[in-house]
Amino acid sequence: MDVLELLSELVSFNTVNDPNKGIKPSKECPRFIKDQLDSWDIESEIIERSGYYAVYGEIGDGTPRLLFMAHFDVVPVNLEEWETDPFELTIKENKAYGRGSADDKGNVAAVMLALKELSKEEKLNGRVIFAFTGDEEIGGAMAMHIAEKLSKEGKVPKYMINADGIGMKPIIRRRKGFGVEIKVYPRKVKVKGRVREIEFEPKTPVVETRHAAYFLPGVDTHPMVALSHFLRNSNAVAISLDGAFIKGNVIPGKVKLKYVEPGEGEEVEGDLSLTALLKAIVPIVRAPIKAEKYSDYGVSITPNVYSFDGSHVLKVDVRAMSYSKDDIEKTLREVLNFNLPEAELIIKENEKAGYLFTSPDDELVRVTLRILKELGEDVEPIEGPGASDSRYFTPLGVKAIDIGPRGGNIHGPNEYVEVDSLRKMPEIYRRIALSLLL
Repeated sequence: MDVLELLSELVSFNTVNDPNKGIKPSKECPRFIKDQLDSWDIESEIIERSGYYAVYGEIGDGTPRLLFMAHFDVVPVNLEEWETDPFELTIKENKAYGRGSADDKGNVAAVMLALKELSKEEKLNGRVIFAFTGDEEIGGAMAMHIAEKLSKEGKVPKYMINADGIGMKPIIRRRKGFGVEIKVYPRKVKVKGRVREIEFEPKTPVVETRHAAYFLPGVDTHPMVALSHFLRNSNAVAISLDGAFIKGNVIPGKVKLKYVEPGEGEEVEGDLSLTALLKAIVPIVRAPIKAEKYSDYGVSITPNVYSFDGSHVLKVDVRAMSYSKDDIEKTLREVLNFNLPEAELIIKENEKAGYLFTSPDDELVRVTLRILKELGEDVEPIEGPGASDSRYFTPLGVKAIDIGPRGGNIHGPNEYVEVDSLRKMPEIYRRIALSLLL
């Protein structure tokens, strides 16, 4: 079985994670992974916590030296936007389309095949640990559990290859993610005028993605920010807001505002609180949040989910090289005091998660760059826009990188992985491991 055949099998499992709809991956995909590893005489176990699964195992003896990690869960799909079946791998020229092909089932397949070859080695100087998790897209509690497990058992490895990157470049920096909720209660008002509707869609002219961490202000257009700018430059009063809202770190594919344009016409009920909340988005995304360490991307603030259940709730994704929840809360509270003083503000974080900040001079990075060059990939280490499960291991002193094949449209429609790039990944992972363990 080659990497494309294995990826095709993995993509066929619908492993969508969508807590808002009570949807989580079943045990079918991790059972397939375990069964495939068993067929190669690689022992593993399925771990379950809170209805989520992971496949965990070890190869070799002695001191744990290296951890491989990848995830098999995926973000939800909007079928209307896909040109192919997202759960059937479709190959067109050098692109293999399917949900999870790039993020992150292509990496799962590549690591599995690397483990198959590593299991045949008789002179590994240390133990290789591996884990395939099913909840990375909703925070990675399973990875956190595995980090705690390894710490308690004295098995924390020196190195980690988190196979959750893209572009064939070692990712040595990633910011920490924070979840922000801003809540206001309705304030209805009668307004005389005409009812109108306006729609906004995201525009990503350079890098086609819906992943919030990849959104680049000044290049990309966020539909919620555009909507806010529209309201701030009109006297319109919002009536309701609908949209293709998916999850906190996914830019909505469309938002539609129903509003009343004051003037002649019938009396219509609008909502002053919703209007104020949406107007506040522009200053919110420009909040001067401070970071502790350098980042190419600075601080990202994207408002990606709106919901109404008796109150208006806006969920905002924040990415920063920071551990300080208090600083973020203080800064956003100041913004709200000027624009939306009645709003409730909640900041959510995982205190056990850190950020990735590995030196480009570290042995793991140097080895990876050398092997990539040997296989025709002359690259430099980079910073990744989004967070990943490596954030649970770096606070334990683990030297980590994230890496993966070239691909595109991560978290968006028509996600793909480049075939020639994916074919190289099993050998890349095998060679890195051997260089660190022989």
